[in-house]
Amino acid sequence: MNRPVVRLPHHALKVRAAEVDPMDTEVIALGLDLVETMRASPACVGLAATQIAVPMRVFAMDLTGHKKAKSCAGLVVIANPVIVARAEMVLGREGCMSVPDLTGDVARPATVTVRGVVPGTGAAIEITADALEARCLQHEIDHLDGLLFIDRVQHGHQLHARKRYV
Repeated sequence: MNRPVVRLPHHALKVRAAEVDPMDTEVIALGLDLVETMRASPACVGLAATQIAVPMRVFAMDLTGHKKAKSCAGLVVIANPVIVARAEMVLGREGCMSVPDLTGDVARPATVTVRGVVPGTGAAIEITADALEARCLQHEIDHLDGLLFIDRVQHGHQLHARKRYV
């Protein structure tokens, strides 16, 4: 089901999501809803459960075909993700469906390794990503921790009005 995405200042965006049982039918359905909502949203490459006001540690991501992606794990849904390794910091521009009018320059590790569990199978998953995919993984995990990209912007001049294309 395509669900509405909440926007700042909605309180769900500031709540740390709870760990889940990846075999729970509610978690499996949530994963499917995240994928459907993400696919229905133009230019969306990732969506966390907290963005649809569900406080569970689950997100979906798919950078397939994105021109700025270097690594690409394809479509993934991850429960209980944890960053287990990170590399040097780089500054990059981010936007978010929950903060639709702004983008920001955010320093994040250029490469990360994330571990989690695939809902429905219980299989462990580990993704090592760089460039945009690494940024997306970190952005979605931040959502699950109750953080937005604007919380990571260091200086006011690094926050920008989102460009609108006709």
